[in-house]
Amino acid sequence: MNDTQNTKLQQGQPQFLGQQTPLPASPEEAVLDYVPNPRAGALYLVRFAAPEFTSLCPVTGAPDFAHLVIDYAPGETIVESKSLKLFLGAFRNHNGFHEDVTVGIGQRLFAEMQPRWLRIGGYWYPRGGIPIDVFWQSGAPPAGLWLPDQGVAPYRGRG
Repeated sequence: MNDTQNTKLQQGQPQFLGQQTPLPASPEEAVLDYVPNPRAGALYLVRFAAPEFTSLCPVTGAPDFAHLVIDYAPGETIVESKSLKLFLGAFRNHNGFHEDVTVGIGQRLFAEMQPRWLRIGGYWYPRGGIPIDVFWQSGAPPAGLWLPDQGVAPYRGRG
C-alpha cells in the first residue's frame, strides 16, 4: 500500500471507488476498504449477495461455483462494496476447498472490519453430484437484530 492509499484509508476515503481497478492477483493481495459507519450506534443488518462467486478446486483445478450471502451488523465501520467485489473476484484463480474459502472470507471480514456480528453462507453448486453448503458466524447475533432468512433454496437439481 502506498502513502496516498494509506492516507485515504486513515481518512475513511475509499481508494477504489470511481477508478478503473484491476482484479487483485489473489485474495491475499486484495485490499478491503472500510469507511466510517454513517449510522454508528444503530443496530441494523447489511447483506451482500454474490450469486456468481467462483474459485478453483485445489485438487483438479476445475472451477467451483457458489452463491455467497454475507450478513453483518456494522460496528464503527462498513466495508466499501467495490473493494468487496474485487476481493471476491480475486478468488477466480484461487485454489481452495469450499470450507476454507467460505470460512476464510467470513473470518477476514470479521477480523478487519470488526462488526458487531457477521455470518456467511456459502451455497456451493454440485460437482461430483454433491452440493456443499458451508456456514460460519462470529457468534450469537446481537439481541434485537432482525435476521431474515438468507433466501437461498436448498439444491434440488431437476427434481
